[in-house]
Amino acid sequence: MKRQYLAMMISLVLVQSACSYKESQHQTNELPKSTPQSTSQIKEEDSAFADQFSAPIQEAANLAKTNTARMPAAKAKMAESKMLMGSGYAVGGAMAAAPMVVMSDSFTMPREERDKFEHFKDNPIKQVAIEPVSTFSLDVDTGSYALVRQFVKQGRLPASDSVRTEELINYFSYDYPKTKGEHPFAVNTELTTAPWQPDHYLLRIGVQAQDSHAEQMPAANLVFLVDVSGSMDEPNKLPLVISSLQMLTQQLRAQDKVSLVVYAGRTEVVLEPTSNKADIVAALARLQAGGSTAGASALELAYKMARKGYIKGGVNRILLATDGDFNVGVTSTDQIKDMVKRERETGVTLSTLGFGQGNFNDAMMEQIADVGNGNYSYIDSVSEARKVLVDELSSTFNTVAKDVKVQIEFNPQQVSEYRLIGYENRQLNREDFNNDKVDAGDVGAGKSVTAIYEITPKGAASSVDPLRYQNEKQASASKVVPEFAFLKIRYKQPHATSSTLLTQPLMLPKSITPFTSATNDHRFATAVAGFGQLLRQSPNMGNLSYGQVLQIAQQAKGIDKMGTRAEFIQLVQNVQALSQKPEAQAQAE
Repeated sequence: MKRQYLAMMISLVLVQSACSYKESQHQTNELPKSTPQSTSQIKEEDSAFADQFSAPIQEAANLAKTNTARMPAAKAKMAESKMLMGSGYAVGGAMAAAPMVVMSDSFTMPREERDKFEHFKDNPIKQVAIEPVSTFSLDVDTGSYALVRQFVKQGRLPASDSVRTEELINYFSYDYPKTKGEHPFAVNTELTTAPWQPDHYLLRIGVQAQDSHAEQMPAANLVFLVDVSGSMDEPNKLPLVISSLQMLTQQLRAQDKVSLVVYAGRTEVVLEPTSNKADIVAALARLQAGGSTAGASALELAYKMARKGYIKGGVNRILLATDGDFNVGVTSTDQIKDMVKRERETGVTLSTLGFGQGNFNDAMMEQIADVGNGNYSYIDSVSEARKVLVDELSSTFNTVAKDVKVQIEFNPQQVSEYRLIGYENRQLNREDFNNDKVDAGDVGAGKSVTAIYEITPKGAASSVDPLRYQNEKQASASKVVPEFAFLKIRYKQPHATSSTLLTQPLMLPKSITPFTSATNDHRFATAVAGFGQLLRQSPNMGNLSYGQVLQIAQQAKGIDKMGTRAEFIQLVQNVQALSQKPEAQAQAE
């Protein structure tokens, strides 16, 4: 409003000045056409009129000067020349003043990146003598990996807060042993030395859910909730959404049904629950982008449709496809989370598919999927859509264990320090482990989930000095236990309300396996963990470099049916090249 007011004042002054100039020309032919003295010969009333607006004119000039100073040099010169041109046109006649007004209000910087990521700090090193127990929720989301890949494709390193190391690790499948007992998943552990600190150990905990083919999945009632607002009007947004959901539609069986809800300035049910694939594909193809984003009200309508098509004992899931740019109605992430949390108790879960960049709300997408007992995936290509919605259809939609929590207690006789790599926003209080009312991550059929701890064994140099008044005599007098940790996992069956406990003591071997002799899965997962920590500029990675990460990944590639590991190797090479750019530029300067 301030700029418009100043622009209007400038226009008035220029119009008045031009009129006065023409009037003075009629009065005398001796007046020079454009000399410094000509302004002193303007009528007194014109001078008074000009004085009245001199302050706003000066303020506008200062504003333009400030805006110009904020621009890069090349743009500042262009802006300066446009200002001069605008002044020249104004002298020619009153109507020529308009271009200058437009120019003065066009000094805007390029659109800033408005992607939203939740800020978090890396997990700290914990002292076993003080805090021997670590508790967290499993995380099966993979959105962070695809986001990192998208950043790199654009020739830039990802924002640190966009890197969630556990999502990078769990993007890949691992050949962990399959379950043979009563539990819906098997647990596998491996202990080796750490490649970035040979005196430290790496404990990998692998959870492998029981497999289930898509045709064995319970009947599905899916609600496609699609953002068709103006912010989705880009090639990597709505068109990719349509292609992705059409791809998923082709995988549906006769017992499955889909409804389609869209939202922009208003919400609309485009398609009632139906099993007709042709109708679903056609309805998706007709979608067009435009308007603002009223996402919260759309969620309410989507839940209404989910209840309308509800299948008892089936998969009742809302699939939200958006860039997360909710700008109308209820926009608070906490308010939306509260709504999703209430609705999940009715048996309707929610997954999110993220698209695009520039105004992408990663923080909201991840959080509402977590409380909705669903998955968060970022779709940056048709290939990623196929991976999430076709190749991993069962693990995306068919939950075999819900509210899965992990708790591990380290033995102070064997371990002095530990650090969990990743899972920063999945930390739970110790008492939450036994509280079945506390929500945690769900695991889908066939999904492998990995967690890695870096451990400082007793006797190795620790990160802090020992306590002066610690009771060492009591510690040394007690009987030495060969266990270095005790692992506990709690989970619920998909439709259960009470949890089941699984426990496993972890024995310290007589000799620790050197990292180079570890399994391919262990080494590859470690390479991905190291990659994520380097992207986050973690201070706990010793001398580890992208070059070492690359070497580990190449040697541990193993069987790569989907080609994802080969793609990771290429990703590391690209990040290595990007990270060397500033160094090369600094040396050149």
